Parts: sequence; structure tokens; C-alpha cells
Amino acid sequence: MSKINYIAHLNAVFVHISKDSRLNPTHISLYFALFYLWNTNFFRDEFYINRDDVMKLSKIGSKTTYHRCIKELNYWRYFEYLPSHNSFHGSKIRMFNFCTSDGQALVSINKHIQTVINQKNNNKQQSFKNSNFHHSKNGNKQQVVDQYQDNLKTTTDKDYNEPL
Repeated sequence: MSKINYIAHLNAVFVHISKDSRLNPTHISLYFALFYLWNTNFFRDEFYINRDDVMKLSKIGSKTTYHRCIKELNYWRYFEYLPSHNSFHGSKIRMFNFCTSDGQALVSINKHIQTVINQKNNNKQQSFKNSNFHHSKNGNKQQVVDQYQDNLKTTTDKDYNEPL
């Protein structure tokens, strides 16, 4: 059983979560439900969980969502999840101490994203410079646009007595 500083761990997790764009509120809720259970188990190295209890704590209503989120958090190294596949025996969880450098999330959250150069707009700036826009008759003056102009022609008198 390792010694965990509750506040320091929470602060480190908040910083880590704020930088991780993969997480949604369900992931965060699930992590904090597991953190609560870890705390109630006196921060043991590993502890057992009951799916229904964790779903109630984290306010997750769907088993599919629960399993997806717990597997993703396991893959992203927020904790280690060892499913039991036995409804009478809970799954095992090993939480990592985020206050230290060992056991933290090892998957890079700032991966370089390669983008494809859009060949469609390469000549757009050049063709804009060559357009006749700059050589207009009014000598580069912008035309004044009346924001109250009646473009839909709705101000004409209408006879509302006529049938549609």
C-alpha cells in the first residue's frame, strides 16, 4: 500500500485531464468514482469493484458506455483494469499515482497531426489579385450598403382581404 497525498493527486489529475482532449464527461465521472472507491479502500495497490456500484457512483446508465469508457481509460493508462468475467467476483483495479512520474499515462496526448495540403486553393490568392475587383469604375471605393434596404420587397401594400 503506497502513501497517497489526496490533494496533490487530485490536483495532478485535474491538470492531466484538462490537457487530454480525448476525455469526455463520462470518462471523468468514471475516473472520479474509481478514485473515490480507491480512497475508501485506503489507497491499496489494487482493489475490487462492482460494476453496478461504479455505474451508480459515476451516473452512467448504460453498460455499453461503462465498458467503453473503462476500457479506454485503461488503454490510456489512467489505471489498470483487470476484468473478472465473473458476475459473482468483481473486477480488479490498480490506480496509478499521478503525483509521481512512474505509472502515469504513457500515451502521448499531444501527437503531431499530419495534414494534407489542400491543392484546390493554391492559386486563390493569385487569382484574386488578378481579378477586375481592384480596377472598378468607382476607383476602389466600396459601395455603401443600406442595412434597412427592402431586398425582399415586403413594404408594398398588400390586400389582406384577398384569399391565398
